This record gives sequence, C-alpha cells and structure tokens, in this order.
Amino acid sequence: MKTVSTPLAPAAIGPYSQAKICGNLVFTSGQIPADPETGKITAQNITEQTHRACMNVKALLEAAGSSIEKVVKTVCFLADIADFAQFNEVYKEYFVSCPARSCVAVKDIPKGCLVEIEAIAEL
Repeated sequence: MKTVSTPLAPAAIGPYSQAKICGNLVFTSGQIPADPETGKITAQNITEQTHRACMNVKALLEAAGSSIEKVVKTVCFLADIADFAQFNEVYKEYFVSCPARSCVAVKDIPKGCLVEIEAIAEL
C-alpha cells in the first residue's frame, strides 16, 4: 500500500491520508472545496464548490498516476439534496466516463461545505 500526497489538493484536516494506492486502485479521501494553497473555502455556491471539489479529486488522482477518466466509483455528499440538479450539471463535466456513484444528503460537511466527493479509480 502506498500513500499519495500532493500540494495540488488540500492537506488532510485530520488523521488520514489524501489518498491511498492498493493494488491497481487509488482511493481518495473525501474532497471538500478547499483551496489547496490556503485550505480555505472561497467558493460560495454549489456550482463553485462542486468545481473546486472535482478539481481536488482530479489533482489527487493525477498525483497517484491515474486520471479522472479512470474513476470507477464516486461517493458524493450534499448538504442539501435540493442542490442535486446543479451539482449534477458540474459533476458531469468532470466525470465524463459516468462511473458508478452514490450521492446522498447529509446533516453536515466539514467546514460548512455544501459538497464533498470521494473517488476510487484504476491506475
């Protein structure tokens, strides 16, 4: 097993890795829309936050030697299920291969975010 770390995605805000490689799969930790340089949430709405979270997932996958096109499964968390349609409009720009997915609304996401995305991809 190998740990993946890159300054192009936000640093972990707890006792976990940004991503792990096991066999020929990479597993990302959930990515919130934090700016990788500052760790701050600058995006204000679901569209902006989804773009940033997707870019963070993409950066981790590339650091691991994979790509967003090789994602086989995502798990997506929304603070408000009413944002589902707007979230999907941005999500489909990044995950063009239409991986398997779970998407649920949750009570809270760290740092008051509106979205969090994790992914599993082939190397």
